[in-house]
Amino acid sequence: MAILQKWLKSKRMRFVQIINQKKFTLIIVFLFLYVLFNFLDGERGLISYYEKQKNKEQLIEENKTLSIELALVEKKNMLLTDKIDLDYLEILYRQKFMFGKSNEYIYKSN
Repeated sequence: MAILQKWLKSKRMRFVQIINQKKFTLIIVFLFLYVLFNFLDGERGLISYYEKQKNKEQLIEENKTLSIELALVEKKNMLLTDKIDLDYLEILYRQKFMFGKSNEYIYKSN
């Protein structure tokens, strides 16, 4: 039993000596892994950066489409409010009520 305890004590001591000798290397390895992990992952990591760039591009495209749609709605509103545009009113009647002249054929396409 005493031999086993001496053997375990010597094994532990060797392990402690090796760790004391390699302490600087271990600290550097752990710091490197920590920095690498935070660089790639996390709120401000590289993966998150690319996801945010992709989201930004999608929002810019959505902004462009909404701007075009808003301009179209404003143009239609202007045609109805500023001065009455009879041609535009005729287009609206034809579209909404399927109204046409007696010799016209009406085709509806979606």
